[in-house]
Amino acid sequence: MQLGSGPVLMGVINVTPDSFSDGGLYLDVDAAVDHGHELARDGAAILDVGGESTRPGADEVPEAEEIERVVPVVERLAQASGPDAPRVSIDTRKPRVAEQALQAGARIVNDVSAFRHAPEIAGMVASAGAHCCLMHMLGDPRTMQQDPRYDDVVSDVKAFLEARLAFAAGEGVPEENVWLDPGIGFGKTIDHNLELLRRLDEIVAIGRPVVIGTSRKSFIGKLTGREETDRLPGTIATNVIAWERGARIFRVHDVAALADALKVAAATVPAEWTTT
Repeated sequence: MQLGSGPVLMGVINVTPDSFSDGGLYLDVDAAVDHGHELARDGAAILDVGGESTRPGADEVPEAEEIERVVPVVERLAQASGPDAPRVSIDTRKPRVAEQALQAGARIVNDVSAFRHAPEIAGMVASAGAHCCLMHMLGDPRTMQQDPRYDDVVSDVKAFLEARLAFAAGEGVPEENVWLDPGIGFGKTIDHNLELLRRLDEIVAIGRPVVIGTSRKSFIGKLTGREETDRLPGTIATNVIAWERGARIFRVHDVAALADALKVAAATVPAEWTTT
């Protein structure tokens, strides 16, 4: 998909019972689809459907169960047509889930393991002519917050993302179809997260669109003392800062509020470069 110079909102649809913020709300297919349509009306250009929680300590979901959760939702959301219809993204690390979601109409694979969990997904993305988002994470969701350490978090994350971009390109995914996510909250302390936001321009310098996912995350709660559903102001602050430092895609729960905030930010701080 083509990205212009403005911010792009990726709306979160968790078809899970245990996601940290909205687990259990959209397990029903109709509820998930209705929520997707609401997010699109609020300004989401991408609808990111996930069937496995990636919160710290989360257990892995069997592949068949994840398919059962997400594919019907992807299929129905992908039926929307027209130039303003949102693209559907599948948030998964599993090859059969990615394969069936792509067949059902997903055009983006959002892989928190950056194709390390299942390298064959890269070939599926290439064959489908789809886009992918490759994210940095230490270990897996069960272990990622167990004393995360870096020599220099920004340099380490940048080197990792450059290596995964090279891997995806080597498997046939055009570089212009790859987005990169530094993985805020995925194997990082508060200080790591803040340093990534401060120096996000160094990740942007890789040259691919940068995705930021800070929505309602625990580091915002630790800084503000707020529970998950009260972290919107902190989420807005982190996303506006990320926009100013070059991020262009924002994965959020509260699409309407973030769309307004980023519209104002974009009018104040013009984009330095246009992404594809």
